Amino acid sequence: MVDMATTSFDPFRDLDRWLSNGMVRTPASVGMPLDLYRKGESFIARIDLPGVDPSTIDVDVEDRTLTVRAERPAHDAEDVQWLAHERPSGTFARQLTLGYGLALDRISAQYTDGVLTLTIPVAEEAKPRKIEVTHASSSHPVIENEKGQA
Repeated sequence: MVDMATTSFDPFRDLDRWLSNGMVRTPASVGMPLDLYRKGESFIARIDLPGVDPSTIDVDVEDRTLTVRAERPAHDAEDVQWLAHERPSGTFARQLTLGYGLALDRISAQYTDGVLTLTIPVAEEAKPRKIEVTHASSSHPVIENEKGQA
């Protein structure tokens, strides 16, 4: 028997398990660090993209895979001797595999102060809902026994 009080819908369950087991820092995650959390009936992904030209940001969803691409130009000054060169540049991409029960047609994206915020709403059909139980009188006839008693 499943305890419905402790079971909740979470389309990012596998992603959360992967992140909690020690996220591997890939080139994409170094250039595009991510925070992911649930707030009410939406999932929020916040991706740091400092120094990115907003016109280069591309967000798309195909076959339940959300892809974010952005470009940070390299500083190509002539006659420069680098003492430290830690800020990544170039084209970056990050992908999230989305679970079922999300409203993919209502995902929104906003870029403010170097942070891209994606809001991914839970689909109406995936939200928990209370089912009302109505009481009806019995329409079964009372069966009498051989002595005529009910």
